[in-house]
Amino acid sequence: MQVENDIGLTEFKLVERLMGNTFEFTVVGDDKEKAYEAINLAIAEVRRIEKLFTTFDDNSQTNQINRMAGISPVKVDKEVFELIKRSLKISEVTDGAFDITYGSIDKRLWNFDKTMTSLPDAETAKSMVRLINYRNVLLNEQDCTVMLKEKGMRIGFGGIGKGYAADRAKAVLVQAGVKSGIVNASGDLITWGRQANQQPWTIGIAHPDNARAAFSWLNISDLAIATSGNYEKYVLINGKKYSHTINPKTGMPVTGIKSVTIISPYAEIADAMATPVMVMGVQAGLNLINQINYLGCIIVDDNNDIYSTKNIRVT
Repeated sequence: MQVENDIGLTEFKLVERLMGNTFEFTVVGDDKEKAYEAINLAIAEVRRIEKLFTTFDDNSQTNQINRMAGISPVKVDKEVFELIKRSLKISEVTDGAFDITYGSIDKRLWNFDKTMTSLPDAETAKSMVRLINYRNVLLNEQDCTVMLKEKGMRIGFGGIGKGYAADRAKAVLVQAGVKSGIVNASGDLITWGRQANQQPWTIGIAHPDNARAAFSWLNISDLAIATSGNYEKYVLINGKKYSHTINPKTGMPVTGIKSVTIISPYAEIADAMATPVMVMGVQAGLNLINQINYLGCIIVDDNNDIYSTKNIRVT
């Protein structure tokens, strides 16, 4: 797909299913062949990343680490090691509200479909998350190895992988000479440059009660943005809405917040910070983001009240 304007620039778009999600690549340029050549390089890069981090391939480095949990360290690529290292730093900053060891949770406990009519009791829920503990991911920088301390522990990159892939795809496109574009990894997106009409890239923040409508518009040129919300996947029990986001400390679903939007220079950070703010709650979440200079945040609570960090004015 391509969108032309009267100054000779065109927006070339391509949608591809990657990492189990819909990725949309948009590049601005004046040469169709070069544009799609660059997009195909970006797609190849996302496929490469997926191979490293997926849990759906027995041979992925992620599954090798999971298989050897409680047994021995696993030597991994520097890239895998560094993403795990950054993930653990985010866990520290969020006091465990973000945790890549969530993979050990029993999915049968939380299916979030129509068959789910009651919550598990607090004791059962707590026992299901006993293996979630980022402090039990042991890194050896010298040998570039990763070990999960306890048997049964599992890591997964569902909370950070799409954002990392979007950043890497952007880097490949920029390297290929693309001066303006967007990589949209199923809502986790990063932009650079300007639209073909030379206007800044703007995005609508989805209204939590109507994902097709926007309640606010943001100029996001040269920024990344990610939204985590309960408006797409949730369950109603006794008239109360429970998010599909699980608090890793209690094993219970998060309540009180409908959506969290994070604005950041990097898609990886935006992706990784959106869910923990939902877990932390409005005040703790805003306090944390306000302390990090380069991040912005918009929160919509269950009463549709809107909160934002000091550096954002919502109109």
